[in-house]
Amino acid sequence: MTEASDVFDRVGLTEYETTAIERLLALGRTTAPNLAEATGIPKARIYGVLESLADRGFIKVIPGRPKEYQPKAPEEILDRAIENSRQSYEAFATDVEANRDAFLAEYGPQFERASEDISPTAELFHVVDVGEPSERETRRLYGDAEETLGIITNSFAYLDSVEGALGAAVERGVDVSVLFLHPDKLPPEKAAVQAEMVEQLESEFPEVGVRFSTEKLPWRGTLVDPSMDYDSGEAILLVEEPDVPNHMRQAALTENGSFVAGMKRYFDLVWRYESETRSV
Repeated sequence: MTEASDVFDRVGLTEYETTAIERLLALGRTTAPNLAEATGIPKARIYGVLESLADRGFIKVIPGRPKEYQPKAPEEILDRAIENSRQSYEAFATDVEANRDAFLAEYGPQFERASEDISPTAELFHVVDVGEPSERETRRLYGDAEETLGIITNSFAYLDSVEGALGAAVERGVDVSVLFLHPDKLPPEKAAVQAEMVEQLESEFPEVGVRFSTEKLPWRGTLVDPSMDYDSGEAILLVEEPDVPNHMRQAALTENGSFVAGMKRYFDLVWRYESETRSV
């Protein structure tokens, strides 16, 4: 849980500076020796600490004999911290921009020479978080499908979030097959969800093929237009990690034709030899 004092860490105050300003906010206005005694900050350090806080605009220095120090209002401290960061960034950006031409002239040719002999290769996977990001990518894949769409799932609990894209694929004539895990291998609550999703599929999309795997499924996901020539296909997959909550998981996406073809072979083998047409 975030604490109010964490802001002082975020703006880069030292431990002594944080201690001093917190105490000043409670005291209101005091001298350096009094503050040193109240906080335990060594007297040899207290003046430097207060000068640093004053330079940042967090406290006011009241002239006199002795000087006194007064904190700014909390709202002013926050506003000043933001302004300090803005000014610091602008100074940083100006310095970097001033050296742009020299930097590019020095390192650009080196990078280009080093890259000339490297053959570009497609990234095998990239990942997205499970939840809305993975559901958004799944809807995109449904939209990309032209011929076949293979879905491997435990209960298809996310059907409602992809239903529109699935319906559009069916209307385009895409051949859709859904391979569920057999309900006997699901906890009762997930089996109940599966039964509801199957009923919804059969009611709204009778064209969709449905079967139930009699063996565990090591991954879940979607295959789109795989080719045994390895020249096309997309997929999203989520490996089985029962002890990891969904909000901590990621799904992998690939456009590697060879990999998608291999996944399709697995799908077809389970569909043909390790699945049933009815869940009961």
